[in-house]
Amino acid sequence: MHEWDCIIVGAGASLATVFGRQKRKTLLLERNVSEPDRIVGELLQPGGIKALEALGIEDAVEGIDAIHVKGYQLLWNNESVNIPYVNKKSSYHKHISYQGRSFHHGRFVMKLRQHAVANESVTMIESTVLDVIENPLTQQVLGVKAFIKATQQYEHYFAPLVVIADGCFSKFRKQFISKPVIIKSNFVGLILENVTLPMPFYGHVILSNRSPILMYQLSTHHTRILIDLPGKLPSNTTGELKKYLKEVITPILPKNIQSSFIDALDNQKIRSMPNCFLPPSLNTKPGLIILGDAMNMRHPLTGGGMTVALNDAVLLSDLLSPSSVPSFQDTDLVLHKMFIFHWKRKKFSAVINILAQILYFLFSPTDIYLNILQKGCFKYFQLGGIAISGPISLLSGFVLNSLFFYQS
Repeated sequence: MHEWDCIIVGAGASLATVFGRQKRKTLLLERNVSEPDRIVGELLQPGGIKALEALGIEDAVEGIDAIHVKGYQLLWNNESVNIPYVNKKSSYHKHISYQGRSFHHGRFVMKLRQHAVANESVTMIESTVLDVIENPLTQQVLGVKAFIKATQQYEHYFAPLVVIADGCFSKFRKQFISKPVIIKSNFVGLILENVTLPMPFYGHVILSNRSPILMYQLSTHHTRILIDLPGKLPSNTTGELKKYLKEVITPILPKNIQSSFIDALDNQKIRSMPNCFLPPSLNTKPGLIILGDAMNMRHPLTGGGMTVALNDAVLLSDLLSPSSVPSFQDTDLVLHKMFIFHWKRKKFSAVINILAQILYFLFSPTDIYLNILQKGCFKYFQLGGIAISGPISLLSGFVLNSLFFYQS
């Protein structure tokens, strides 16, 4: 039996860093501590970079061959519109030009873990968490039961606060959250090698009468392409998926990308990821906090997931600081702070959540009327000025006010 101030289950390295610096004895339980290999979580908006700075871990995007992202390039029917990120004025004389970053997801995660374990108050153990331990009388969460990979033994860990951050495929979500996860589509992903995008250092969104296609550079030699496929995914086993991508998607791509795309189809494993929507829930379980994709998801079209998660960590670093919550043993106080967290985070998360769902709906036309709306949206962006600075300020995580929707 082991006791801690806090136990974090899953991808909670940034929060573990926060608690560690606050001298909270923190246990980080990761199912696999090797470098993750995913096709999402590869783009961090400027608002996410700003959150890294607030957390004091901005160098997590350094030394991983990350690519600076200056904005978006929208392609539609042989036309294009450039949507750069907006500079943010910090004083009368100074402008800060925040940019996003794109990178191999696993490299970024490893840097976050390095920050966490560098703190003597944080311990990371490779383990599979099997159960959340509850008091049978009060239903308060007391800790977790885990299987430790190194020792091949079962262990019980106890703490007054358990944080579940085990991602979109959360093992424990259904146990504590009643809202269902809605899956509307899947992203199919490949890596293109040594290609030049129409506008380097910009994320690309290709619109057509099909669902949107995303492209962004991951590193010096690698570019990610993600194709959104609504409904049931064609079979990869029978070759139906590859056939669809080669015959239907290839002609939609820019000419200089097509040969690299076909090479990737022929030589790489076609990977997929469900695109999920889950509205946020208020944390009301004593001794438990659910965060990240386990608690709140939006369509990844706008690349806002990590930006939301990191800003949640910034907010919690203040709400749960020792000056506000001297001890996590004070469960009532923690629950009160989580009530504040639920409503205060909406100022930021609601903007990105709503925009992600709206733009996906608009960019995935299913009838002639949505095609008309899509054309109208594109022509609006071509007006420039506030027509692009307003939406991109929301998308990038700069504007923290949902009322700004009315101006955009």
